[in-house]
Amino acid sequence: MELKLPPALVVFVFAFAMYLLNRFLPFGYFDFFGRLWLAKILVGMAIVVLCVSLIQFFSTKTTIDPTNPSKASKLVTNGLYKLSRNPMYLAMLLLLLALGLKLGNAFNVLLAAGFVSYMNRFQIVPEEKMLTKKFGKDFIAYCAKTRRWF
Repeated sequence: MELKLPPALVVFVFAFAMYLLNRFLPFGYFDFFGRLWLAKILVGMAIVVLCVSLIQFFSTKTTIDPTNPSKASKLVTNGLYKLSRNPMYLAMLLLLLALGLKLGNAFNVLLAAGFVSYMNRFQIVPEEKMLTKKFGKDFIAYCAKTRRWF
């Protein structure tokens, strides 16, 4: 792996950056009817996606340690993993988008996009290289039919 920062720490850093941007950028505020309800819906979706994806990993008895994908004992490709190769990271993105809505600063969307870019470069691509080595053709076929995020 190129960087071994736990994704939860990365989410926290981006969330803190969103807070700082909202606090100190004097423009970019937006509001619309239902903004806070939409934020709550995104949080709910994130919790469901995260819980279901964790349950799938636990039920197949493979590791959830994102800093060491070589510990993976099985390739999970069913359930949510038929729709997204990274539902746990998708849940984290949904949380950041919900925070951006709650804060109401349009520029937080840029930070959420930065999170996706960071995760692709420093977490997902190295994970995929390791999983390709470990699971070979099975993982390559899975990547061909399943999107990375959604």
